[in-house]
Amino acid sequence: MSSRARSWYRRNTFGHGDFPAARLAAEREASVSICLPARDEARTIGAILESLLPLRELGAVDQIVVVDHSTDGTAAIARELGVEVYDQEALMPELGPVLGKGDAMWRALHVLTGEVVCFLDADSERFGTHFACGLLGPLLCETGLSFVKGFYKRPFRIGATTLPDEGGRVTELTARPLLNLFYPDLAAVEQPLAGEIAARRDLLERLPFVTGYGVDIALLLDAYTEVGIDALAQVDLDVRQNAHQPLRDLGPMAHAVLQAVATRLEREGRLRGPLPATFLAPGASGPEVLDREPVERPPIAGLRAAA
Repeated sequence: MSSRARSWYRRNTFGHGDFPAARLAAEREASVSICLPARDEARTIGAILESLLPLRELGAVDQIVVVDHSTDGTAAIARELGVEVYDQEALMPELGPVLGKGDAMWRALHVLTGEVVCFLDADSERFGTHFACGLLGPLLCETGLSFVKGFYKRPFRIGATTLPDEGGRVTELTARPLLNLFYPDLAAVEQPLAGEIAARRDLLERLPFVTGYGVDIALLLDAYTEVGIDALAQVDLDVRQNAHQPLRDLGPMAHAVLQAVATRLEREGRLRGPLPATFLAPGASGPEVLDREPVERPPIAGLRAAA
């Protein structure tokens, strides 16, 4: 690990307990939006929103939004609780079908009003208000920061057995080795694939959004390139329990992460393209395509300037 990474870790790693909701409400000078991209999350969305709504009542945040692409009643649950709900397919419909989480996040920026934006996953089973407060705290209560990532212990659950900290297989086997090799300044980022982030809106509007699973590491790398490591921070959010993917599904996920990193290395002149566009895996009747060519949405700031 580079000396810069160690130094950054000491300075820019926080605990969620440093940022209670009352502190955010008292100290913030920026408007705040929380967004949850959701796809068939009826089992978890209600409890998550019930934890977040008191933040709006307390004055710690201004806007809570669910951008939904579900068939299981997720949107109805969110509306009944009084939050804004947008159909992902209805946001910028001229672009066609939504191409994954990253696309939903990018389209959501067009309806989010906050100067600071917090994206949270909608499938967390052990969710608490501290997820939002922890992510927002460094941006609202500290100085010089523009982009915050969460990290946590990830129990790995197999049937009735739970291993306390064995989740995050793609992180440990793909993302972390890539950062150590090609972006050593970021080697101390605990969970580069964590979906929980907060950032200043003006930064998010200058970044492209990978539409698929590679969005989280791509945003981290692009934020690092745009504002430098000293403007990045991470927050310990304690524990996050979520559903785990079958081993076979991890190949395309790891490929998406590798593709996002390789695309950035190519842009930096450190890798020669063109890059393979698809991921093939053994199938019942021979190789089958499990992951296709990634799509990136352009920075919103560039679209605005061209309009």
